[in-house]
Amino acid sequence: MKKPINQSIPKLNPSQFDEHIFSDWRPITYPFYEKFHIERIEYYKNHLNIPVQPHRRSVYFFVYVTKGKIIRSNGLTQYEILANDFFCMPADQITSIEFLSDDLEGFYCHFMPEIFQIAQLKIELENDFPFFQLTSQPLVRVKAENKIIPLLDILFQEYQQGEVNRFNIIPLYLTTLFTEILYNFSQPAQFITNASTHLAQRYKTALSTFVYEKKTVQEFADYLAVSPNHLHKCVKIATGKSAHELLEDMRVLEAKVLLRQTNLSISDIAFKIGKFDPSDFSRFFKSKTKYTPLQYRTLKI
Repeated sequence: MKKPINQSIPKLNPSQFDEHIFSDWRPITYPFYEKFHIERIEYYKNHLNIPVQPHRRSVYFFVYVTKGKIIRSNGLTQYEILANDFFCMPADQITSIEFLSDDLEGFYCHFMPEIFQIAQLKIELENDFPFFQLTSQPLVRVKAENKIIPLLDILFQEYQQGEVNRFNIIPLYLTTLFTEILYNFSQPAQFITNASTHLAQRYKTALSTFVYEKKTVQEFADYLAVSPNHLHKCVKIATGKSAHELLEDMRVLEAKVLLRQTNLSISDIAFKIGKFDPSDFSRFFKSKTKYTPLQYRTLKI
């Protein structure tokens, strides 16, 4: 019997992330780049290798669009991010970027949650700002952009000064920003959920969390305390796909991350994501992506 693969799933820190999404170009950074960074999106967009392949990061991040459009994913769900949209994700979640419009403008920011552990604050990020929770919708449609953009401009100016002795002011401004977003938003209409979409979202979250531990739809249905038939019916109504198809999609997504962000052998990856025989895994992966695992690992994308 093959032994379990114990290597933890890697997360790209900001410097590694730059290598992942850019070619030879690198952004200007400041002394606290690894724990906080903010930049205008238009400064980045012409240097990105689009589409940006699925990856995990060690930092929380958000984007705020002031003009244009982004299409990016959170796990198995794709989002269209438009002007006055705030899109955020916690660390350790799979994300990718599919499209940036030519007229795109706005802000990108990443940070470590540890920066809020200062005497002036008692912030529990996910509890105080629930849009960062794993089970929450990551897209917030902001109603009062006139209050949001000035705060982003202040954060941008503070960051560019690069003054280490002023760093503690940044989490204070971030807290104000997140509080304004919490008070001044409405969920997009497509996020008004019924029972089917709610269960489908819980299933997607469970897939993201337990894809290495649970191998069958039955196991996920047991975890969600529903029958496999009910799970399949609700997922089909909400997504147009079966519960088994979403499980396969999650395995492909995880395999892409492992192929690009680890040195695990293809046979080890095959075992890790589904106890596949390597040849079966190769056929499965190619049927979903048009590439063999080795081809995907070595693609210049």
